Amino acid sequence: MPVIIRWLGHACFHCQGEGVSLLTDPFDEDVGYPLPQVEADLVTVSHDHHDHNAVNLLPGNPGVIRDVGVHHFQSLEIKGFPVFHDEVRGAKRGDNIIFVWEMDELRLCHLGDLGHLLDDTTLNSIGKIDILMVPVGGVFTIDGREARDVVDQLQPRLVIPMHYKTPALSFELDVAEKFTLYFDRVRQDKLWQGTVADLPHEQEVLVLDYHD
Repeated sequence: MPVIIRWLGHACFHCQGEGVSLLTDPFDEDVGYPLPQVEADLVTVSHDHHDHNAVNLLPGNPGVIRDVGVHHFQSLEIKGFPVFHDEVRGAKRGDNIIFVWEMDELRLCHLGDLGHLLDDTTLNSIGKIDILMVPVGGVFTIDGREARDVVDQLQPRLVIPMHYKTPALSFELDVAEKFTLYFDRVRQDKLWQGTVADLPHEQEVLVLDYHD
């Protein structure tokens, strides 16, 4: 069964696998995008800021993971790795969590509001990644050039940018093009749907349209 990934805006994705769905970093009404209306079985929260932690506004009663370490939920194993929201070990904006999970043989990674390049210890702990969701908008996270460097570190097959300026967003970030300009293989779509066999043979950047 294919995995379906939809971008709901900002750092929020709905990832649907066989029998279980996971939603990342739900935002509140101040962010500008329509609030997520999709029910999910599980929600990950990378850090406790209003544009990433609005679990209370979601429909249903999902499980929530907001801590580092290894977590199990139904068929999923989710690992949270401690990193920082800035380049000075959290002194400006605090901590952040990278979440990695395997869904129907695909290894997905959501970087949250990562603010720095990854050290060797974190890279080795994360391991192989198939699909990477990476912030690219700068200001509060890594910018486009730094995001390219993190992509080089992790070497995913598919790269999905997030946390950048769109007409819907209520505050200023860089646009996605400041990231995508570093890549030759870039395409746009409404969602990604597929299995391991559907991953691109060469690394590709996929810019998703946001869904309400």
